[in-house]
Amino acid sequence: MRINKPIFLSHKITMNLKSFRKYIPLVFSLIAIVVQAQDTIGTEVINVVKPYTPSVSDAFKINENPTSLDSLDIEKKEVNYSIFSVPVASTFTPAKGKATTVERKRPEKIFGSYATLGFGNYTSVLGELYTNFEVNRGQNLSLFLKHNSSQGGIKEVLLDDKFYNTALDLNFTADSRFMNYELGFGVLHQLYNWYGLSTDFPLLAPMADNIGVDHSYFGASVSAGLAMQDSPFSGGNANLSYFGDSYNSSEIRFVATPEFQFDLGGQDIGTDVEINYLNGTFDRNYQNTVSELKYSYLFAGLQPYIRFQNETFSLKLGAKAVYVMDMENTENDFYIYPKVNASVKVVEEYMTVYAGVDGNLEQNSYFNFTQENPFVSPTLLIAPTDKQYDAFAGINGKITSVISYNLKASYKNEINKPFFLANPLAFTPMEGYEFGNSFGLVYDDVTTLEVFGELITDISSGVSIGLNASYLNYSMELLPEAYNLPELKATLFANAAFTEKLHVNFSLFYVGERETEFKSLDAYLDANLRLNYAINDQLSIFAKGSNLFGDSYEKWLNTPVQGIQVLAGATYKFDW
Repeated sequence: MRINKPIFLSHKITMNLKSFRKYIPLVFSLIAIVVQAQDTIGTEVINVVKPYTPSVSDAFKINENPTSLDSLDIEKKEVNYSIFSVPVASTFTPAKGKATTVERKRPEKIFGSYATLGFGNYTSVLGELYTNFEVNRGQNLSLFLKHNSSQGGIKEVLLDDKFYNTALDLNFTADSRFMNYELGFGVLHQLYNWYGLSTDFPLLAPMADNIGVDHSYFGASVSAGLAMQDSPFSGGNANLSYFGDSYNSSEIRFVATPEFQFDLGGQDIGTDVEINYLNGTFDRNYQNTVSELKYSYLFAGLQPYIRFQNETFSLKLGAKAVYVMDMENTENDFYIYPKVNASVKVVEEYMTVYAGVDGNLEQNSYFNFTQENPFVSPTLLIAPTDKQYDAFAGINGKITSVISYNLKASYKNEINKPFFLANPLAFTPMEGYEFGNSFGLVYDDVTTLEVFGELITDISSGVSIGLNASYLNYSMELLPEAYNLPELKATLFANAAFTEKLHVNFSLFYVGERETEFKSLDAYLDANLRLNYAINDQLSIFAKGSNLFGDSYEKWLNTPVQGIQVLAGATYKFDW
């Protein structure tokens, strides 16, 4: 059955060769700037003279040979000395020299496995297990199991808010002289509740509880990676994954990215290939007007490039061509995107100027949306996003030997960018997500101006502090606001190793006010602290606190987060 797209999908995602020509002057301008910068870089001698810093002794310095002011001069008498030498037998025997011993620090033992277990309030459990086995020389098998869960207990919500998240990954790696490869397998199981029922409808809580607002996600994947030495085929990656939920939704995705590289006269030339297939099904749409909602896309991309670089500058020229098949709607399109990056070292280590323009066709998926917002309904309309261009320029380097910086400005244009939007309360709710407690998708064309800045300082060998912030300005085509996106974001983080045994990590996140179709969501601060103390080489204990300000802010509409969260546990390292 052919599915008609909503109004926000009516803008056709297209970019032909004609539209790409407007970026050609920009590409050649960047080349000219880089070449000119390379030609004008010279050598300048700077004489640094230490400033004069006078002291009290300089101002009132006493003469070494003062003139006598006494009126009576005493005549000096001549003194004659005579030495009577007597031979003496020496009995001194020098001791043999002995080098001072340097206390050598015992090297830290590296263990191939560890297990972590922690418990906290909200009946939270954190568990991790990592182990690595050497099968043969150069061949290893590793296993990583992670579980994070909570039984909930947020006071402000009307429904159950428990969750758990469990993932298992197996990896086999093999290294040889000319080839390295990796094989992987993973499974995923997550459980969440649509607990975002508005407090304006408390009488609906018993009905929602009776229907059930819990839902589960399931996933499995197999992957392979290959890296070749001294070969035009440098390697690549491939991944086949399945994702579904407890409402009979299903999604299959296959991505393969082989890479080819050539050395032509000292220049780096290559081609990246992309095969991206996505196929999915939902039982129905939110309005229940369609009994089955399907989507199916196939991307075939080719990205040739050439790279010029030396000790001063780097320039990568390329473009990406993508052929897209919308197999559900029997539509095909062709896109071309710029891929240009350039950088010039103006002052070694202290200043590097960079700029570029990038673009891509991004394959949106049900899996990616659920990992960003686990409260979406299983009724989504999935479509790709055409990021026509992302032009950027910036400067990075060091202010001093211990302070680094990065300043960047970018301007990008996206067609069919997805936004999360709260689903309305159904007239007669029959499913757990129809109480206005879930989220759907809406698409719009957006241009975004972003200014980003970051400072990082290494106070000492064991202490570092960083701060970054972003200001974003959105211009929408149809929507009144960029729903659920902040204009200001900032992060403060610090890592300290006070001793060899005690380590501390701190982070503070700020997210500005966000707009929804119903109300504005307040800005929030989220502070997190982790302390780790090593009892010995194998056993360590830790304590971590999250959301330490205790603000049950709303990351999404009507879904407040847990307040102050405290968790403590231990980690044990071992070998089999």
